[in-house]
Amino acid sequence: MGAIRDRMLAELELRGMAAKTKKSYLLCCRTLVSHFMKSPELLTVEDVKTFLLYLIRGRGVGPSSVRVHVSAFRFLFRDVLKMPEVAQALPLPRVPKTLPDVLSREEVQQLLSSVQSLIHRTILIAAYGAGLRISEALHLQVQDIDSKRMVIHIRRAKGGKDRFVLLSPQLLTALRHYWRERRPPGPYLFPSRTGQPIHIDVLRRVLRATLAGVPLKKRVTLHSFRHSFATHLLEDGTDIRVIQALLGHATLTTTAHYTRVDSRNFSKVTGPFDLLPALQPVSRTR
Repeated sequence: MGAIRDRMLAELELRGMAAKTKKSYLLCCRTLVSHFMKSPELLTVEDVKTFLLYLIRGRGVGPSSVRVHVSAFRFLFRDVLKMPEVAQALPLPRVPKTLPDVLSREEVQQLLSSVQSLIHRTILIAAYGAGLRISEALHLQVQDIDSKRMVIHIRRAKGGKDRFVLLSPQLLTALRHYWRERRPPGPYLFPSRTGQPIHIDVLRRVLRATLAGVPLKKRVTLHSFRHSFATHLLEDGTDIRVIQALLGHATLTTTAHYTRVDSRNFSKVTGPFDLLPALQPVSRTR
């Protein structure tokens, strides 16, 4: 893309976009240009729609990934190429809202106990214990652990926002044990051999290997620990606005998604029919 790529990167930086977003948008647009082998300035609305259909039909790309591509293309045409008519004509696909994978407390205990590596186990403990995204846990720095205030400082999380999250006594104990055993050099709490944070793919492989020995009849992902944290807090009666703050959700609507999985207390609810006077039984002759 050359000069257009440089202009796009400049516009992204001016808007303070996260590094992950910049990388993703640039990759999506580069894929578009490579597909047609011509400058995006020469592409029409139909060209871009044809490419999106190719992603869906030809490559089996899911709705969430297609949305990322559409967002990148809208940014390219609207903010970089000044072709708003193209951006406006690109529809965002609907993404099915599925229930998050939730582990019971016993399943969380079983999984964490089965992870043999101290550093990998502690990362997953932090993800569940503080409701962190795995990327947030991986990028924790030693200075982020505030044992006096019993909080963890999450820096530049999703949306570029900082927040404080819960540092429970048991989580602090686990982190201190890890620190005494590993004494990680450098600023990162969970560094790789290069000194940079461990790559998320390493954790994916660890979880996959762990699940092979702890078969669960659920689809478990790294994000399941964060989902389980929120659901367990909700089941314990924690106010949903507190959970929203802990998770770093911009809107309560996102947090309310977790109420769909809180089924433990269904048995405690009295249905409206049960509050009606008992009906007279109907005889067989009627």
